[in-house]
Amino acid sequence: MTRLPFDAYLDHIGSESARFRSVLTDADPGARVPACPDWDAADLLWHLTEVQWFWSQVVSGRPAGPETLTHPDRPGSYDALLAAFDDASSGLVDALAAADPADAAWSWAPEQTVGFTLRRQAHEALIHRLDAEQTCGTATPLDPALAADGVAEGLGVMYGGVPDWGRFTPDGRHVRVDLTDTATTLWVALGRFTGRDPGTGTEEDEADLALVDDPGREPDAVLRADAGTADAWLWDRSPDDAVALEGDPGTVATLAEILAQPLN
Repeated sequence: MTRLPFDAYLDHIGSESARFRSVLTDADPGARVPACPDWDAADLLWHLTEVQWFWSQVVSGRPAGPETLTHPDRPGSYDALLAAFDDASSGLVDALAAADPADAAWSWAPEQTVGFTLRRQAHEALIHRLDAEQTCGTATPLDPALAADGVAEGLGVMYGGVPDWGRFTPDGRHVRVDLTDTATTLWVALGRFTGRDPGTGTEEDEADLALVDDPGREPDAVLRADAGTADAWLWDRSPDDAVALEGDPGTVATLAEILAQPLN
């Protein structure tokens, strides 16, 4: 429903990355990042540099995974950080532009395609562009169509999404998400995730959600906001009261519990 054409994701990676770079070019390297208070502007710049470098290597080396990658060292000066970002960002755009979105490519998610990386990295660049702007006090609106897809990706992939070793069991409660400026309606089922993590051997049993089709019934709760506000809110880049969330108190509380899990 919300997905954009793959060339639109590529365009957004380029434009959001360029805005990120522009904002941070003359920033105080020690300025704190409001949403990530342990980071300063230089840390934020290096973070997106590392992310974009990593995925450029994954796409270029597809379908091999990243196990043999040797990560670059962090440059010592802010100017060198900016130059490293330029190289990483252009490398990611070039690698994605040369690939078929349907090509097999490693990811940490069940979807293992270049198309997954295109979508994920468009949203990565968007949210960190917002971080850069909030750090420098220059926040601008998020593109509504990209932000609406960001809400869907946040709910369906970042918070939802079930690995092959786990199971989601719905409990019958639903939250309707109304994105008012894009006429987008999303539905979320609440339930529990269970399974044994093969990496740690621990048993998982926790409240969880899944993005689902319209269940054909009244929702137990409704979340309402414009797309940009909702996307920023999911990533803790806007205040708790930036969205309207109303309905059954237990449903609202369960949703809040799930969304309290940190996203990086």
